[in-house]
Amino acid sequence: MTHSHLTDAEKKELSGIAKAIVAPGKGLLAADEPPKTMENRFSSIGVENTEENRRAYREVLFTTDKSISANLGGVILFHETVYHKTSDGIPFIKLLQDIGIIPGIQADKGVVPLAGTNGETTTQGLDGLAERCKEYKKAGCLFAKWRCVLKIGDGMPSELAVKENANVLARYASICQANGIVPIVEPDILADGEHDLEACIEASQRVLSAVYKALLDHHVYLEGTLLKPNMVIPGYSCEKKYTPEQVAVATVTVFQHTIPVAVPGIAFLSGGQSEVVATVNLNAINKYKACKPWALTFCYGRALQTSVLKAWKGKKENVPAAQSVFMHRAKCNSLASVGKYEGEDAA
Repeated sequence: MTHSHLTDAEKKELSGIAKAIVAPGKGLLAADEPPKTMENRFSSIGVENTEENRRAYREVLFTTDKSISANLGGVILFHETVYHKTSDGIPFIKLLQDIGIIPGIQADKGVVPLAGTNGETTTQGLDGLAERCKEYKKAGCLFAKWRCVLKIGDGMPSELAVKENANVLARYASICQANGIVPIVEPDILADGEHDLEACIEASQRVLSAVYKALLDHHVYLEGTLLKPNMVIPGYSCEKKYTPEQVAVATVTVFQHTIPVAVPGIAFLSGGQSEVVATVNLNAINKYKACKPWALTFCYGRALQTSVLKAWKGKKENVPAAQSVFMHRAKCNSLASVGKYEGEDAA
């Protein structure tokens, strides 16, 4: 296995960043929702989806008390947010850096249909990625995220979709590392559908095996990467119910079968789980006694923000209450990332 395209100093920098992001008790805030997604979030609280309102909302998150840096190692930004400032002129990136949170960027350009499949997708954005990485690194982003989406059901995920998305993730990761940026690799297997836990186990093993085969084929330096996967859970319409402990066993077992020990950390996406369920499942995964050589933490969007948005409602007088809710959710998930979450009231 060779990484001759990277110097020892470059490898040290990449692995150092990756480890810092997922240091014990720390996870990530995914604040990289594109404007179209923010429209849905804002419409639920009666706020107009303007760039200024998006900026103001992110300011609520990023100006929360600096002690939140004990719970957050990194924040993923959307392109426009990289260049936004607080109302008193402090760049968001500097704000995060000053309290010890590492800024990152969503690097992909969204999913597109994958021809020859039953409605499956791949992710675009490889063209010009090296130039974007240089620009984002200069702006202060030290890591990036790229999401590929896979589905379960009706013969999915197909072998074509699995291989195509694994290859795209590997190409993205190698381009990032060549430009000094830590890649977060996100193969998101959707929980839409009626499939049971066993179906998600099978799909997750196939997808993750293909992803790590592709990363190795592309000479990606695994110590300088992070993984953002789905938890191994049943489809939301599945009639059979499973306990958090069953989710934990399934998830850890799949990871033991597929993820090399060289990977420093795994930061779960919440995948539509409610805030509390995402925290409870993360805690169960960390409490499960098994060989787990990676940090197992969170990279949540909705599961860190849903109640924050409800508390804020676009009003300045609600900012302290919204920030208090955000602190609480970050603390709950920080505790869950080390298996010490004991319920909402104990956090």
